[in-house]
Amino acid sequence: MKRTITLTIAFITLVLMNACYYDSEEALYPQNSLCDTTNVSYSTTVFPILSAQCVGCHSGFGANGNVQLDSYENIVSAVNNGSLLGAIRHESGWSPMPKNTNQLDDCTIRKLEIWVANGTPNN
Repeated sequence: MKRTITLTIAFITLVLMNACYYDSEEALYPQNSLCDTTNVSYSTTVFPILSAQCVGCHSGFGANGNVQLDSYENIVSAVNNGSLLGAIRHESGWSPMPKNTNQLDDCTIRKLEIWVANGTPNN
């Protein structure tokens, strides 16, 4: 009888231990694992992103929506009035940018957010 009880307890313990499955949140949902945001700067990060994604439509006197993103001063102006981050995040009240295409990827948006959070340095 003792042997049966011991085997039953051992079996139940093994079943319960195998039923418990644990994954770390970091392994399941990596946070910016491939997004390097350590050295975000205007000259090496922000301006190249905006040049590739925005300046084609938002430069010069005929800039779409009267939004120019072709110089540091113009970009800071768009940051200060909320239009830059509002548009790229596709927030309500702003025209989603880039127009007629997919939203910028999370890493790119994060880099711009960090630059803004750091006070939009001209570096």
